[in-house]
Amino acid sequence: MTSPTPPQPRTAPQATDAPAQAPAGYQETRIERAIGRGFTRVTARALAPYQTAVIRIGFAGTWLLFLLREWPYRQQLYGPAGPFDFGMARQLLNGNHGFSVLVWSDSRGWFECVYFLAIVASALLMLGWRTRTMSVLFMVGVLSLQNRSVFIGDGGDNVIHLMAMYLVLTRCGQVWSLDARRARRAAATSGTEDAAAPPRDVTGIVLWAVLGLALAVAQLQGAAGLTWFGHGPFPHFGWSLALWGLWAAHGLWWAVQRYAPGEPRTVLDTLAKLAHNAVLLVIMVEVCLVYATAGWYKIQGSRWQDGTAVFYPMHLDYFSPWPGLSQLLGSNGLMVMLITYGTVIVQVAFPFTLFNRRLKNVLLVAMICEHLSIAVLLGLPFFSLAMITADAVFLPTNFLTWLGGRLSHLRRRLFPRTGGPGSEAASGDGAPEVTARSGGDGPALVE
Repeated sequence: MTSPTPPQPRTAPQATDAPAQAPAGYQETRIERAIGRGFTRVTARALAPYQTAVIRIGFAGTWLLFLLREWPYRQQLYGPAGPFDFGMARQLLNGNHGFSVLVWSDSRGWFECVYFLAIVASALLMLGWRTRTMSVLFMVGVLSLQNRSVFIGDGGDNVIHLMAMYLVLTRCGQVWSLDARRARRAAATSGTEDAAAPPRDVTGIVLWAVLGLALAVAQLQGAAGLTWFGHGPFPHFGWSLALWGLWAAHGLWWAVQRYAPGEPRTVLDTLAKLAHNAVLLVIMVEVCLVYATAGWYKIQGSRWQDGTAVFYPMHLDYFSPWPGLSQLLGSNGLMVMLITYGTVIVQVAFPFTLFNRRLKNVLLVAMICEHLSIAVLLGLPFFSLAMITADAVFLPTNFLTWLGGRLSHLRRRLFPRTGGPGSEAASGDGAPEVTARSGGDGPALVE
């Protein structure tokens, strides 16, 4: 008989969920570290909150001022009383596949309603009230009016047209907005900046439901331009798919914040930050392309080569709101040559100076001064405001926080009752903390 085998000591099972260890002697390369840092940066936070806030305020304010100035002439510019009648507008939009809610009906009441809502959406977006929703309504208003009469504009309308679509995907209400103030007050009430159960937000729910109902009615009536996979903001991506997608995304965001504040909220928040940062890069590239193409096309013109191009618009009555000032500058040959060559140099050189902070800031000031002179000398204020707002994406963060602090201080002096405990910090309205280092809240191009 054989003796029984003694029991073997039990060993602890190996953990299967332990993180994989790197091979011995492995060292992360510099490129891998750079990629990791870059990925973390573009997904951890929405960059350049102050710059995007300035873009929001600037473009919404510019479009608002334009609509208010043209209020007495709105029927002739975009309405049924204009030379571009309803039938011609529908024929044009069928050919270029533009989107406009003004071709849904030829009644005067519908036009007045759209024009008024465009003014309201611009004002609320500028103030930063429900920026996610107002940015969509602002885009619809801009596209509807501009596509209704495509031959009205001075160049600045093209910039507003593009930026209105870009703003939809940005978090442009992080600072200097009523949304930021509401979030700060909610955080102070709950005692934490990241409440597990945010308020029900009845106003947001009602606004979301009303807009969804309005879109459903337009969809069921077969409104022009509302196609699913036809021509839209992207190839084979119709306006119905885009608008319903935004509507569903807004509802999903609220539901996740309310009922799933854990990992689902983190995933959606990361995707929103990634979209914001990607659109911010697109806006920067767009501004660079505008100046680069304008500068290189000017180089090919004979009048720009001989230094006399600026002379001619200064002697046109249509572009001379101040004839005496235009005559004074236009009669000085040296001044005309300096302005002509200086304009070309600044526009061509600007994209190449973005990675040198000092040179970039100098040329940025020069371009802003150039647009201010265009507004005064040539009588194109809205074009200049649109371009200055586009340039603001490259403004240094420290300058914007300083400016916000000065404006907050001025407001507290003018309206002392609004100040007090819980009022905005001098560095911004509910702004994320910034470091003392220049550009602590933005990418290198906006530092």
